[in-house]
Amino acid sequence: MRFMLMHRVQEDDPASWEPNAELIERMNGFIDKLTANGVLLGAEGVQKVGSVVRRRGTAVKSIDGPFAEAKEVVGGFVLINAKDLAEATAVAEEYITCFAGVEEMSVEVRQVAEMEDIEPYLNK
Repeated sequence: MRFMLMHRVQEDDPASWEPNAELIERMNGFIDKLTANGVLLGAEGVQKVGSVVRRRGTAVKSIDGPFAEAKEVVGGFVLINAKDLAEATAVAEEYITCFAGVEEMSVEVRQVAEMEDIEPYLNK
């Protein structure tokens, strides 16, 4: 099963957006370990500036970031293979330790919807 681990950080915390050498070293070690174990499918950080596209009814509106209405924003993600949610959560618990020095953050663990998950809805 594939799982996406999205790390969320405080939008206004400089430590979340200015990686230091120690963070880069810890993250590289974590990524190397996942790669060696055949677990890693992809991993990326994202830039602080972006946009949000919202739909309410038929109205679509784009809002430039940073995202004033949000306290926590996605800072990046890791896409992994894991046998179940428990194994993916254990990887997330290790992933969050890479961010020593970031005061407040979370890692959301979500299973990726595969075609076999969607197929029952196609025949309705």
